[in-house]
Parts: sequence; C-alpha cells; structure tokens
Amino acid sequence: MVFFLGTGLLEVSGHRPPGKPSTLVLWLQVRDVQAELEQLAARGAKVDREARKEDWGLMEAWIQDPDGTRIVLVQVPEGHPIRRDVREP
Repeated sequence: MVFFLGTGLLEVSGHRPPGKPSTLVLWLQVRDVQAELEQLAARGAKVDREARKEDWGLMEAWIQDPDGTRIVLVQVPEGHPIRRDVREP
C-alpha cells in the first residue's frame, strides 16, 4: 500500500500467513479526529474505539481497514506541547 503525503510517499509492505491477524498498526495524524472518524465510518471502516482524549492529552480513535490492519487516528489539540502545525484550520 502506498500513501501519498503531499510531496512524499509512504510505502507499507509486509506478509503474513492467510487467516492470521495483522500485527501492523498505522498511526495517522489528522486535524479533526472526530470528523475523520465519522467520514471513514460512513464509508464502512470498522470502528474499534470512538474518539476520546487520552491521559497524555492527544485525541485518538481506533479503526480497522478491510484486512484487519489497525489504524489509530491522532489529533494533537491546540495548546498541546508537541503541536507543530501552525496553519489555519
């Protein structure tokens, strides 16, 4: 699978025996975790855990792709110490 990241690409590859669950977890940072979760759920993504604020201050939601690969959607809230995105929303 290849993800287009603006001017770059991220390729994720691997192999597992048929019938075995995926051990891969993708962490994707998004601007609005709730909006992305709703959009993906509407398109059929399996929601494992609704969006919520973690003890460390990040908003996270967990989903799965059709092959069972776990995907964590992460939002860095305004004012969080690791926030680097200074663009307007």
